Amino acid sequence: MQSIEDFIKERRIDEVECLVPDMAGVARGKILPAHKFLAGMRNEGLRIPEDVFIQTVNGDYPDDSAGVTSASTRDVYMVPDPETIRIVPWYDEPTAQVICDAHHFSDSGEVEIAARHILKRVLALYEEEGWKPIVAPELEFFLVDVNTDPDYPLIPPIGRSGRRETSRQAYGVDAVNEFDPIFEEVYDFCEAQGIDIDTLTHEGGAAQMEMNFNHGDPLLLADQAFLFKRTVREAAMRHKVYATFMAKPMQGQPGSSMHVHQSILDAKTGRNLFATRTGKDTALFRAHIAGLQRYLPTVMPLLAPNVNSYRRLMPDYDAPINTHWGYDNRTVGLRVPYSEPAARRVENRLAGADANPYLAIAGSLACGYLGMKEKLKPRKPIEGSAYRLARTLPRTLYDALERFNGTRALKPVFGSIFIDAVTMVKGEELDAYQQVISSWEREHLLLNV
Repeated sequence: MQSIEDFIKERRIDEVECLVPDMAGVARGKILPAHKFLAGMRNEGLRIPEDVFIQTVNGDYPDDSAGVTSASTRDVYMVPDPETIRIVPWYDEPTAQVICDAHHFSDSGEVEIAARHILKRVLALYEEEGWKPIVAPELEFFLVDVNTDPDYPLIPPIGRSGRRETSRQAYGVDAVNEFDPIFEEVYDFCEAQGIDIDTLTHEGGAAQMEMNFNHGDPLLLADQAFLFKRTVREAAMRHKVYATFMAKPMQGQPGSSMHVHQSILDAKTGRNLFATRTGKDTALFRAHIAGLQRYLPTVMPLLAPNVNSYRRLMPDYDAPINTHWGYDNRTVGLRVPYSEPAARRVENRLAGADANPYLAIAGSLACGYLGMKEKLKPRKPIEGSAYRLARTLPRTLYDALERFNGTRALKPVFGSIFIDAVTMVKGEELDAYQQVISSWEREHLLLNV
């Protein structure tokens, strides 16, 4: 832990934000004076209620959580990961942030339902096989006007020209530059935090953007994506704009995704195991795709975790409706970009931008892992539009949770307690959602039925 102490002393840090991602990917934790943080780090004093890991996105808790937490009032303690300590660049006072793992007392290990632990659990399965997964996320988001009344629809913000975007400007360079002051700060903030973002492009929606990450270790990239969401929201608010990672924030516009490019290296040699030296697909590559095809529909609560998520998965809106695969085909759920053998990969296009990046990456890698272990065979790659073929993904979160619970192969990978926790939390959110009467219902049913 000396590296954390050195970081704080060298930069004369006043406060430290201790962060843990909850199930929804929300940053929970504590803010402490630097000297109290260091003291707590040394004696297991960075305590937090275990219940934060089953807190719903609307701030409630399941009625009966005895099966997934140690006790309703029990604390766990946060263990800062030295690799994740960074400056928080938007504060005036010197402030650090550090991502933590959550541990039980009495040496009983990490909290089994914590999102970061789930990803590490999946990566350990790969390590046992001598495999090293590599990922590169792509995150889409919308910029919208400040919206303080949830009954009003979201609208694009006014750019430098003084006008709002009303038409789709996919890949429009000048359309991105409408919000250049925001993105200058995003790049500055990311550089200060060591967040390795790559390309910025305008996506197909009005004021919808995408930022790509350079490929690397899955835990490192999940940490960066977790911090990136917070960074973009902060930069936008400094310019009186909201940045939203909702999967489908606006009617008539495309949804926002979190595509995950993934490949597998030999842990000893670093060779890409998805392609032969002559560029042919390997049997392991095909088994990985087959695992994604079979199991991704069963882990959708990790990739599409909210009721809003399933509004995105509609044909002709650049989102998949099934798990067909193809070469450089953007209508399929699993796209294989044209590449050199060393860069052979598959792009999982199912996850929404609203997903917890730790769980989305863990879910995607888990499905590929099962395919390789079970030596599954994929269906043939398709050409042309996958939208002409049957929909095989869940249509609602209800359907997704039923499949998630009913798939035996997932339980050894994630642990039964985690599967129960996801079901419990998402069930609670669905119950809350069902109590809300929408404007559509009032408009079309009030006087007509």
